[in-house]
Amino acid sequence: MTLDAPSSSEPTSRARINLEWLLRLRWGLLLGQAVVIGAAAYGLELALPVPVLAALLGLEALTNLSVRAWLTRGRRVTEGTIGKLMLWDTLVLTGLLALSGGTHNPFTTLYLVNVALGTVLLPPRWTWGLLGFTLTAFGSLFMLQDVELPAGLSRPDHAELMRLHLNGMWVAFAVAAGFIVYFVQRVTRALGAREQELAHARALHARREKVASLATLAAGAAHELSTPLSTIAVVAKEVERALAASSTSETVREDLRLIRQQVDRCRDVLVQMSADAGQTTGEPFHALPLGQLVEDTLAELPGAERVRVEVPAELSTWRVHGPRRALARVLRGLVKNALQATPPPEPVELRVRAEAAGARLEVRDGGAGMPAEVLARAGEPFFTTKAPGEGMGLGLFLARTLAEQLGGSLELHSTPGQGTTASLALPVDAPRVEVAS
Repeated sequence: MTLDAPSSSEPTSRARINLEWLLRLRWGLLLGQAVVIGAAAYGLELALPVPVLAALLGLEALTNLSVRAWLTRGRRVTEGTIGKLMLWDTLVLTGLLALSGGTHNPFTTLYLVNVALGTVLLPPRWTWGLLGFTLTAFGSLFMLQDVELPAGLSRPDHAELMRLHLNGMWVAFAVAAGFIVYFVQRVTRALGAREQELAHARALHARREKVASLATLAAGAAHELSTPLSTIAVVAKEVERALAASSTSETVREDLRLIRQQVDRCRDVLVQMSADAGQTTGEPFHALPLGQLVEDTLAELPGAERVRVEVPAELSTWRVHGPRRALARVLRGLVKNALQATPPPEPVELRVRAEAAGARLEVRDGGAGMPAEVLARAGEPFFTTKAPGEGMGLGLFLARTLAEQLGGSLELHSTPGQGTTASLALPVDAPRVEVAS
């Protein structure tokens, strides 16, 4: 049996993964075959050519070891590699059956298991080829069972063969059915996991597209509106100066000042939206200690004195790789949301704790919490429950997008009347710890 030519690529290809999985199954099958042969030869005291059967099992074990060694050399694995190995398995199975009862052996149902496994692992042409080879091999048992055995070996009489066959049918059916159910369940789980990965990838791609569109929109709006807003601000200031020496009422001057304030606010909104949408653009990644990230978060935060920080000393040096300012901005936004939701002087909690996959930063407020319908929409761009002028509904959306780009996640847990907890999970460079279940 020859394997495919060597290659230097595809160390994690689908075919390689399937071959490694098949090797593990072959070891289990080899053990099961050894147990059945031992039980038949020594338990039921059947006249079986045990040395020859043992030699075939040894050949199977040698094949497994050879393929494993071949894999460790980084050779290229194709579907043809798996197909050839399964053809070899069919040939070895035929030899085992031919020497242990032929068509009277109830374990001929294992042919069906091999075909079912080939349907899962092989493309159509290989699957049909394997089926044809299996039918030929099975058919050969009808001829091989009429061949005279070597001297010293004899077959049981027909009545005894039928009795053993009927008794063994239940065992053979259980084995074959168990293998098939396991295969189908494995495929179902793999497809389900694949669908989840695709859905997650599509959602992440959609969020990234929204961020890119938002950045483009914000930059364009800032560019187009900067001139008219500046003009309005200048004209309002000039009018205010011109009216300062006249007898214009204070109400008019207040209106002019209000116009200038609103213009400034519009410009701040555009600047903030541009900064938020493009917060990671062009910013290099750094290995940032979690303790430093917390300090950067609170450094420019109004009301930071109300934040109750809990960072264990052993976690403060753990490092997260990412854009420093963007990470601080994201965490600061979560803390700011918590401060706005919590009535003064109640504190807000910021905790850092270890997880098996990294670190988790939790921000818990003492507010009124969110109903289920609001929680379901939290994180959508431009969705906010804040009063006009207090937020644009981008903070959670951008926080989740950045966390997922870094390999983490953002989760929100809220119960009406019990506050809200924003949980930011990030991968870190640190020794993993055992997390209590």
